[in-house]
Amino acid sequence: MLKYLFMLVMLLGFVKDWSMVQVGLMLIFFLLGMMSNHDFYFNSLGWGLGMDYLSYILILLSVWIMALIVMSSTSVYFSRNYSSLFLFVNVILLVFLVLTFSSSDYLMFYIAFEASLIPTLVLILGWGYQPERIQAGVYMLFYTLFASLPLLVSLLSIYKVAGTLTINMPFQLSSPTTYMLFWFICSSMAFVVKLPMYLFHLWLPKAHVEAPVAGSMILAGVLLKLGGYGLIRIFPIFSGVISSFSWLWVGFGILGGFFVSVLCLRQVDMKSLIAYSSVAHMSLVLSGLMTLGWWGMNGAVVVMVGHGLCSSGLFCMANMVYERTGSRSLLINKGLLNFMPSMALWWFLLSIGNMAAPPSINLLGEINLIMSVIGWSGTTMLVVGLLSFFSAAYTLYLYSLSQHGVFSNSVYSCCSGKVREYLVLSLHWIPLNFLILKSDLIIPNFG
Repeated sequence: MLKYLFMLVMLLGFVKDWSMVQVGLMLIFFLLGMMSNHDFYFNSLGWGLGMDYLSYILILLSVWIMALIVMSSTSVYFSRNYSSLFLFVNVILLVFLVLTFSSSDYLMFYIAFEASLIPTLVLILGWGYQPERIQAGVYMLFYTLFASLPLLVSLLSIYKVAGTLTINMPFQLSSPTTYMLFWFICSSMAFVVKLPMYLFHLWLPKAHVEAPVAGSMILAGVLLKLGGYGLIRIFPIFSGVISSFSWLWVGFGILGGFFVSVLCLRQVDMKSLIAYSSVAHMSLVLSGLMTLGWWGMNGAVVVMVGHGLCSSGLFCMANMVYERTGSRSLLINKGLLNFMPSMALWWFLLSIGNMAAPPSINLLGEINLIMSVIGWSGTTMLVVGLLSFFSAAYTLYLYSLSQHGVFSNSVYSCCSGKVREYLVLSLHWIPLNFLILKSDLIIPNFG
């Protein structure tokens, strides 16, 4: 059954009708959702692919976000800006994402992981807004490629030692600690760049700011989750060295998240602020993962899903404002409450979701992550508290500066919002807040 669904995803790439692709993606999501009580085991798809519960959650998220991307990118369709090619690139990106999350072999995972970079680059270069999109695309390309080459060398070395590259293989490296640390850094660098970790995050704000709404939504919604997913997959091989040097990674994670949260308070570009907030959230995810605890792993997966829905919705709203005012600057887009009053509700709902207010699943995930990090070491309590405080601060800054104040004289009358736009935003918000009622659907059983 699952292999036929994947074939249906591939066939969607050859459909040129916009509404048919949208209906097809929703149908695939519905059929995948019906399998939530399936007894997953890894080699269940054939063709060298497999799916466990973690893969299932992220494949489900990928299909959902892609359906919302098609729904929110109708400006490409109405302007006839190569709309068929746009659909094809998005569906091909979805195919690569599904292959990445369902690979049962490390080498196939690496190939699909790298292949997802190409459609993303085409989206940024082909449908981006400013001439700076070329620089943003080059940044993203070379950051990812330079970090990924050591991963390939590491995988080939593991194959030489272990004789297999099957994911979840019963194999653990037992070399001298210093050598193991070097090996782990080589293997994890591609994932911490994609996550992205502080100090390796410079490509992300540029890519987000210059990308079209589809590029921003897929980057925030799914592509950043490739980093966390990859780290979880290589943990069994390097569990010894991670437990010895976890202080290094947890320190980088929470301190980097704190620095980026402070940095968010001086952003004047809407998309740039939302992009930096993604770095702050993913830094906490990295810290939780590196504690190697049950709470940290589960919290990281829940925050990845919640952040994918919430951040994608915020980028979608920033694009709606940009389409009306022609600017993303918070200095120009003031007082939106005055002429887009209905949209202010959605700004509020998704903003409080971004700061992990109840009942969003971000709250559930962040409670798990904070407990895992503080349980690992009580000295992290101060920095984690500051990180949580500034996360609320920059979200309030975004909401209050954009919705209140005197609106610019250059802004004339415009539509407060279309039914399609409200539908897209509600389809981001409903799963973000109602999944907490059935949270076992998004908590994989690592225990």
